[in-house]
Formats: sequence, C-alpha cells, structure tokens
Amino acid sequence: MAILPLLQAAAQSVAGYNPAYTGSGAMLGAGIGAGLAAIGAGIGIGQIGGRSAEAQARQPEIAGTISTNALILAALIEGVALFGVVVCLLIELKTYF
Repeated sequence: MAILPLLQAAAQSVAGYNPAYTGSGAMLGAGIGAGLAAIGAGIGIGQIGGRSAEAQARQPEIAGTISTNALILAALIEGVALFGVVVCLLIELKTYF
C-alpha cells in the first residue's frame, strides 16, 4: 500500500504548496504521526467502552458512576489525540515556511 502518494496529494491541497520543495521527510513523518495519534485514540476509547460495559454487567448498581468515569476518560484521550494531530500538522506546515 502506497502511503506517500496519498500524503503528497493531501499536501498539494494546502495553501502555499511549493511543488519544487522536496522536503526531508517531515511531511511523511507528520502524516504517520497524525495517523498513529488517531489510531491510538481509537484503541484507547474502544478499551474504555469495552471495560466499562463489562464492569456495568458485573455491578449494575453503580452503572451511572462507571459511565461517568468512562466518559471523562474518553474525553481526556480525545484531548491528547487532538493535541498530537495538531502538533503533527504544525510540523508539516512548518516545512512550507
């Protein structure tokens, strides 16, 4: 599977793209980093959802507390993932200027 042509096509849509710029792999690294941040967040939220459902099945009397805690943890994971994606995009945009 060729990832580099997809990243190049995405980079061409960015304003200020310079086709003469060859880069040093920063675009590829930023794309891979953003992808890993999103994949990691998906895995983390999936684990939280699965474990909270299991905990609610074992102790239904505290299902509200478990749901609240799972929602807070999922929001924290999303925040960290968004920070990682923004940092990767800033690294990619830094190569243009």
